Amino acid sequence: MTTRQHDPAEALVLGLDVGGTSTRALVATLDGRILGTAHGAGGNPVAHGAETAVREIGGAVRAALGPLDPGRVAAGVIGLAGGSLAPPEVLALWPTVGLTVTPRLVGDAELAHAAGTAAADGTLLLSGTGAIAAEIRGHALRRTADGHGWLLGDRGSGLWLGREAVSAALTAVDRAMPFDEPSLRLPGLAGAIAEALVGPDGPGSEPRSALIAAAHAEAPARLARLAPIVLDRAAAGDPVAVALVERAADHLIDTLALIREPASPLPLVLAGGLLASDTALAAHLRPRLADRWPDAEVSTARNGAGAAAWLAARTLGRGTEELHRRLTA
Repeated sequence: MTTRQHDPAEALVLGLDVGGTSTRALVATLDGRILGTAHGAGGNPVAHGAETAVREIGGAVRAALGPLDPGRVAAGVIGLAGGSLAPPEVLALWPTVGLTVTPRLVGDAELAHAAGTAAADGTLLLSGTGAIAAEIRGHALRRTADGHGWLLGDRGSGLWLGREAVSAALTAVDRAMPFDEPSLRLPGLAGAIAEALVGPDGPGSEPRSALIAAAHAEAPARLARLAPIVLDRAAAGDPVAVALVERAADHLIDTLALIREPASPLPLVLAGGLLASDTALAAHLRPRLADRWPDAEVSTARNGAGAAAWLAARTLGRGTEELHRRLTA
């Protein structure tokens, strides 16, 4: 692909945040004016295949550019899980949308860190469906801890909370046996989990079998859908839910400590659906972080596509903190 000279006054940067559930694109000038954004369905090629990835990524780029000349894009960055392993179909996409430059691929951990801080060095702690900690040096991934998947790890993740909540519900069933009623009504968190799994009529006359069958009827990752129930119950003071959230917070601290030096002052970015917003897990985690790393600035990941655009601007020598603030707000 040929690369043309770009007038700095006309040059644009392109940022892409491509995940399993959504694809986001952002186009901006080098002084931080956002000229176009777009949001599409999940475009991660690992999760959805190359054909879907090309369709969603290409569609998001075209929509974000709108009437803009794609030849004005002087640099681009695409954040993608396993970014360096993008299929050739994605790599061949760029000329078809009119780009004269090849966007650089970065991993999702690097992008999430950049979405929370402009610092070159720091640590990322992510809890969403899965959970992982990542050490970042020079804006590049150095090492990770956990992220081992539902069977072997992801402790403190949404999936972990969901699985442990089902286990707690089964414990409540065991505690209530033998049954004197044809249909067992479980209290508190256990009842809410049973309703989510088997419906509002309860688990019936064989609650243990009903809960186990319902939990095994879906892909393991689907258990993460139960995490919001745990978090809501914990926020309301349910003791079983609070205990689960406290355990999740302890697990995340233990994972982070594997790759972060004691009392390190480097920035710490929280990311993922369970930490980047005001959840019960974030509320339990933050005091633990402050105790363990009192000098660290703790921030949350914000606009991933904007962070990708900022990383693109860095390659042009324009990666200022002010530009970072504008693009990731």
